[in-house]
Amino acid sequence: MTQTITVAQLLVRKLSQAGVKKIFGLPGGGSSLDIIAAAAAENIQFVLTKTENAAVMMAGALAETSGVPGVALMTKGPGLTNAANGVAYASLDRAPVIVLTDGFTPKQLTYITHQVFDQQAVLNPLVKAVGRLESADPASEIDHLLKVAMTYPLGPVHIELTSETARRTVDFTQSVSARSEQVARSGAIDVECFEELRTAIQNARKPIAVIGLEAREHTDAVRSFVDSLGCAVLSTYKAKGVIPDDNAQVLGIFTGGSLEQEAIAAADLIVLIGMDPVELILQPWRYTTPVVDIAAVRHPVHYIEPSVQVVGSITETLTRLVASGSYAQTGWSSTELEHIRRHAQTQLAYAPVKNAVAPDRVAQLAATSCKEAGIKPMFSIDAGAHMFSVAAFFPAARAGDVLISNGLATMAFALPAAISAAVQDPSAPVLCFTGDGGLMMCLGELCTAVEQQAQVIVIVFNDSALSLIDIKQQSRALESNGVRWQHHDFAGTMRALGGFGASVTTEQEFVTAMATALKTNGPSLIDVSIDPSGYPEQLKAMRG
Repeated sequence: MTQTITVAQLLVRKLSQAGVKKIFGLPGGGSSLDIIAAAAAENIQFVLTKTENAAVMMAGALAETSGVPGVALMTKGPGLTNAANGVAYASLDRAPVIVLTDGFTPKQLTYITHQVFDQQAVLNPLVKAVGRLESADPASEIDHLLKVAMTYPLGPVHIELTSETARRTVDFTQSVSARSEQVARSGAIDVECFEELRTAIQNARKPIAVIGLEAREHTDAVRSFVDSLGCAVLSTYKAKGVIPDDNAQVLGIFTGGSLEQEAIAAADLIVLIGMDPVELILQPWRYTTPVVDIAAVRHPVHYIEPSVQVVGSITETLTRLVASGSYAQTGWSSTELEHIRRHAQTQLAYAPVKNAVAPDRVAQLAATSCKEAGIKPMFSIDAGAHMFSVAAFFPAARAGDVLISNGLATMAFALPAAISAAVQDPSAPVLCFTGDGGLMMCLGELCTAVEQQAQVIVIVFNDSALSLIDIKQQSRALESNGVRWQHHDFAGTMRALGGFGASVTTEQEFVTAMATALKTNGPSLIDVSIDPSGYPEQLKAMRG
């Protein structure tokens, strides 16, 4: 018998078929209520956030770690504008997010001006496609939008859904089809380019692989290639863990800065693997070593023109490279690799501090605590000066272990991302490394963590300043102004909300607090008083 369902129900069923199990958001009174009701009927959990910005970040973090499209829901008008920063993150950090907003019908726009502006124009620069599901075949529209979001470069799409359209009925048998293939990311590999790539790698004596965010979905092939080649390895922030940090071939992080210059100078060929130029810092390419590129998609704006570029399936390219020749003979010695790795860490290490705790020690002690507890956690890192220490000194073992906004480099990302990871997989705690400034921008999401009983350990680098901006102000010999605030009690805030909170000023206090947090059911927060005196030298070492 023919059945009818609403467009809202159709959309939710399509999302369920795509693997969606959670929707994050802050609803209004329009179509969002229809979506929430339809989601409940499909056993999709709605996670109520405290800001629309955080909702998109949670959806993006889930997409980054699971490979399933993330979904964020909000009302029209202020809901959409509050979400814009999160949508920018999804765009520049390549997270496939379905952004669902309410909208106005043409008839409403003949008499309404309250909350009215061109919503599509606001998000157009940030999204890959927009749909209103008003056609005679909304199922095809939804399939198209999902496919666009999941096509390289991954990114957000916007569905502007009016209440009228959400409640419109469509024929079930005609509109709901079997699950379609959504991933259409790579074309055929050019044979001639592949042969040039293979020859270049075969002739290299000391190649170095630079692994980027596109490689995260190709971990097995990347690891096989790196093992076969015996090359040195650098990873961008978002690719950290594709090759485990404890692998002797891994030398550290690649940002396009100065810290990696020693490693690059020792190599005779750079092999980019899935590196998106959006990941690099705002400086020109500074290396003279020849470059070849293995990419999922061609990026029209790039820091470097490689001598050879192969675009297509990264797994297929790497698998064919491994099968086509022996690469075991390299000029890298274990002694040289260890020296370069240790030298980079030495450059980033803090000098001993007299007061509070050094940020590199926070990362190291947190890593030791997790190791002693038998945990290899996922962790998020907020933008700020503390990220240098965390990225360098907290190890990752798996692709997707690290959640960080690198393309947009937005603050207030780490806490929403950690909550998303924790509700996705409650079996182990998720660490959240954030500065005090970033935490204050999303403090309300601590309530979300408590409500969800998320196994999140928030580690706050509390130095009462926007330290990265403070450093830049000092470097210009300007008076300190507009970058510092009074010391705030974040641990007390966490306790007031119902979680575990501890304030620490010494390494031993931090270790004790970590031990308690790792045993706590629900969210924890460790408020660490940080000595920021070594940040300028760290920044200089990292970026030059």
